[in-house]
Amino acid sequence: MNLNDVRKRFENCPCGRKHTFDIKEIVSGSGITAETGDILRRNGFGERLLFVADKNTLAAAKGVTESVERAGYKVTYKIYDDLRCAAMREVCAIEGLLSEADGVISVGTGSLHDICRLAAARKNKQLCLFATAPSMDGFASYSAPITDGNFKITYPAKSPEVIIADTKILAAAPAYLKSAGFGDMVGKYVGLIDWQVSHILSGEYYCERVAKLTRDAVDGIISLADRVTAEDEESAAAVFEGLLMTGIGMSLVKNSRPASGTEHILSHFWECKKLLDGKLSDFHGRKVGVATLLILKKYEEFSNYEDVEIIPEEIDWQAVKKAYGALYPEVEKLNNPPVSHEFDHNLIKERWGEIRKIIKSVPSRAEIYGKMKQAGCATGTEEIAVSEELKDEGLKYHPHMRHRLSLLRASFLFREKKR
Repeated sequence: MNLNDVRKRFENCPCGRKHTFDIKEIVSGSGITAETGDILRRNGFGERLLFVADKNTLAAAKGVTESVERAGYKVTYKIYDDLRCAAMREVCAIEGLLSEADGVISVGTGSLHDICRLAAARKNKQLCLFATAPSMDGFASYSAPITDGNFKITYPAKSPEVIIADTKILAAAPAYLKSAGFGDMVGKYVGLIDWQVSHILSGEYYCERVAKLTRDAVDGIISLADRVTAEDEESAAAVFEGLLMTGIGMSLVKNSRPASGTEHILSHFWECKKLLDGKLSDFHGRKVGVATLLILKKYEEFSNYEDVEIIPEEIDWQAVKKAYGALYPEVEKLNNPPVSHEFDHNLIKERWGEIRKIIKSVPSRAEIYGKMKQAGCATGTEEIAVSEELKDEGLKYHPHMRHRLSLLRASFLFREKKR
């Protein structure tokens, strides 16, 4: 990937904003693990390096420790058994270790990278991501979803200066992690709907050029559905690049709008509820894929409404409090005032024709379901250990978990107008 070409593409963007990202180098290729130390050297990483991984990612990235040590780095290791939850306590632990380091390399994506991104941002340290699986899209993101007191909050973080991906390692990743990456990507269709709807209703900033970057990346990965789980370096590299491009999209606008919508919030709701019960949830991308199918079903129902009428917003806050339990104090803060207070509700009716077109601009739920099946994704809540009760509770109450307008959140304010 030529980063200069990407930068040039976003010069003098019609949206009026200056788009920048801090990535210095992306290195992707077959058998490049041995070059890791040299790559860090040429990008100016300091002498003291914090190396963060878990036993699974460390086993996948065989040779990376030898490479950084051979390059002469003074390395401090933080190796987890199996980090599945990006918790604030781990962010604080990494921050403490960074006090004695110049930079950090996260070997592994997902939760490992999330805690490193936030800790590196807070301590103003250099960051390198060594990707071990094409399982999520946050490689280049400026935000990190972190669990604090069992509540999932997305924090401003930092994007890595360097991203390294050995396609041999990506191709050898477990099939379920590759499928998770595919599931994370299909969620972008919902995210793009929500971003456009929020733009036309509330005037939220929207960049057509960044949105197209995401759309092109998702469409490209969709076309690879039947090859995603194969141990094939070419396919793994293509999926990685698609995931990377959506992360760059987030970096360009400094928020997660280009890559996540209400389907991500629903996934976070399930995760937080399970944490309250002392249980870990399934992999992020698997949950997001299932949530995407549920949300698209609702959106396609809305698209069949020829016209709508505006209704008073009636939220049973006692029911919301019961649904969130110990998490409710955070929810109350996020909804004071609710996001629905930030726009004229009559705009929903006035611009309903545009909203219907936006919904219909993405592939149908049936088409996405078929592609997900080809890619080996989870497609039902029973496959991700989400009960019918939790599924229904999530669909009803998850929009309160973030102060962000989505079409589903707007649906509290309208109903189909009967002829």
